[in-house]
Amino acid sequence: MNTLVFDVETVPDIALGRRRYELEGLADAQVAKAMFALRRQVTGTDFLPLEQQRIVAISCVLRSRDGLKVWSLGDVSTGEGELVQRFFDGIDKYSPDLVSWNGSGFDLPVLNYRALLHGVTAPRFWETGAADSAFRYNNYLGRYHWRHTDLMDVLSGYQARGRVSLANMATLLGFPGKLGLDGSKVWDAWQGGDIAGIRAYCETDVLNTWLIWLRFAQLRGELPRAAHAEELARVKAWLAAAGEPHFGEFLRAWEACA
Repeated sequence: MNTLVFDVETVPDIALGRRRYELEGLADAQVAKAMFALRRQVTGTDFLPLEQQRIVAISCVLRSRDGLKVWSLGDVSTGEGELVQRFFDGIDKYSPDLVSWNGSGFDLPVLNYRALLHGVTAPRFWETGAADSAFRYNNYLGRYHWRHTDLMDVLSGYQARGRVSLANMATLLGFPGKLGLDGSKVWDAWQGGDIAGIRAYCETDVLNTWLIWLRFAQLRGELPRAAHAEELARVKAWLAAAGEPHFGEFLRAWEACA
């Protein structure tokens, strides 16, 4: 079975902000500042509503019988519509089990909203058994199904008061957690043109999520201890061979936690 861990990074949808708040003529940074300020007046936080989030990176870990792969979809110049379509194309082609951290609460709703915006097609993701009976009682949409496992939701017992951040859970388990960027700095990185840095940060997030998933699979009895150790060794070998600075930093930080 193919298992795909995914994570998205977003910035304010400036075009929407201009229309929604009648901010024509203002620079992007000023529009974003206004969007944050208006949101803070209502909620006390800068965190924008999901429909105001624009996807700038989608990163994945894929574990298949062919091995392990960690990457970001497209490249630094790929537009949002193509990124979203590529994500759903992968689901259409491979029907992987999806794994995320807060994917039900953030990543998937944002992906769905942006898919609507860009006219994306995603029939496999929305399958509930009409065309494939195997999806009737186990599909991507069911909160208590296993085709998509939102680890934050599951491990908290489906209760908001029990939720833990990805960084805190990774640190608890001896994994690197956040390195360099965090979600609050993505907009600044985007304004500075550091798209590669955003993609690298997103890739470390999916690595943390994959390592937590492996521990969860061991907890559930699906991955014996010996097999769990083999999977960890596989990740370390992949990181050592990858040759990219952020993967080397992740490996060194992981080894320092041991």
